[in-house]
Amino acid sequence: MQEFVQLMAATAGSLGFAALFNIRGKKLVFATLGGFLGWGVYLAVEHVNANPYACGFCSSVMLTLYAECMARIHKTPVTVFLVSAAIPLIPGASLYRTMACLMSRDWPGFTEQSTYALLFAASMAAGITTTTVIFQIVWDCFRKRGGYKHDR
Repeated sequence: MQEFVQLMAATAGSLGFAALFNIRGKKLVFATLGGFLGWGVYLAVEHVNANPYACGFCSSVMLTLYAECMARIHKTPVTVFLVSAAIPLIPGASLYRTMACLMSRDWPGFTEQSTYALLFAASMAAGITTTTVIFQIVWDCFRKRGGYKHDR
């Protein structure tokens, strides 16, 4: 039951940010679905490996693949789908706790929370960057072989 609530909250968060970014129509639905899928992968990986950085990396890889595919299908920039879908993964609570520890001069807490937030953000960035680079290389090879006729 808790996982279902988390998935619905992730979906609502992605929907809110997609609407805030003025995404409309079918693109709004697919951008929202990306948040649902991303958090679903996070929860699935968490059951196999409790390391939050591995969960963030795997979720980011899946989100980036999803965003790259949706961007090509809808002839839209990748960021339209990627940013909205990645919103549930952003370590907002950890960032809040980092600032709360800083303001109360709790240096051990500040160090712990800021380290977590930075490492989690780095794991997301690594997943997005790695997947984007590999996807672009594969896509370019695919186009050069004549597999995608619309680019000509």
